[in-house]
Order: sequence, then C-alpha cells, then structure tokens
Amino acid sequence: MDSKKKIFIVDDDQFLLNMYTVKFSKNGFEVASANSAAETLARLREGISPDILMLDIVMPAMDGLELLRVIRKEGLAPNAIAIVLSNQGQAADINKAKELGVAGYIVKASTIPSEVLKQVNEIHEKHKK
Repeated sequence: MDSKKKIFIVDDDQFLLNMYTVKFSKNGFEVASANSAAETLARLREGISPDILMLDIVMPAMDGLELLRVIRKEGLAPNAIAIVLSNQGQAADINKAKELGVAGYIVKASTIPSEVLKQVNEIHEKHKK
C-alpha cells in the first residue's frame, strides 16, 4: 500500500506553488497542484483524491473559500482535510474558513516553508481518520 501522504496545493502564485511542490515532494508527499479554482475543480472531478487540500484564499475568479464551498457541496475529495495557506490573517477570514470546516489556517507572510510543512504534518496527524 502506498503510504505517501497526498497533498493538493492550490495557489495562483506560480512561484509559491513551485516552491511548495518541491518542499512537500522532498519530504515524502505525493504532490498535485493547481493555480486556479477551475483547474482544481477539474482535477477533483476527474477523481484525484488527496489526503490534504492546501488552499490559498485570494485568487482570481473564485477565492479559496468559495472553492472549498463548491468542493464540499459536490462531495469532492471527501476524505481530504482542508488547510488554508493565505496572506489573509484577519479574524473574519479565519472564522469564515473555520465555518467551512478547515482543519488548519496558516498565514503565509509569517510562516517560512519549513514551518508550513511542519504545521501541515501536525494538522494531518491530528485530523486523519
């Protein structure tokens, strides 16, 4: 059985997407990524089934929270825990994310990649079924 954790990283910033893809890949994750909500939904509808969804909030066309709403509504990635990785650190954003059942909320601006990796691992351990 494949014990690699599967993470699906969604961010419209291609530089960050590439950096986190490398970071998680080098640390034993199987990584999928998308730089838009549309691409994310297309991949999930095709049947990709991650253990962890890491979403940015501020994206063009559809933000990460709206994306999460659609994912939940359509029953996509039912076993995935959602983690927000965003520069939006306001309480209102965090509360909105929590209402949608996110397992974790990481503020990009104050977290270096190795800390993001560590937090994602901790959140996953705590929430995995």
